[in-house]
Amino acid sequence: MSELRYGGNPQLEHLHARYTGTMHPDMTKHEWAVHQHRDTSAAVVAQVPLLTYMSVADGESRARTRFRLCEHMLQPCGPPPETQELI
Repeated sequence: MSELRYGGNPQLEHLHARYTGTMHPDMTKHEWAVHQHRDTSAAVVAQVPLLTYMSVADGESRARTRFRLCEHMLQPCGPPPETQELI
């Protein structure tokens, strides 16, 4: 017999294992916003027509726009808020 793994929701566990950026119940607002900004920036960098559209709209070259978006991925929403440690 195959071994079954019992968890809360096997489909959700599979989704989290396959796609690392999917949300989980313990995710903070800041983490969610960071994921959204990084996903958007990565999508723009990966799609040449969208990158061209943004570079024309900003009046910059594609290379400069790509560099700015990649640099923005480091901390797209600023530094993370300080968390209080529970004792």
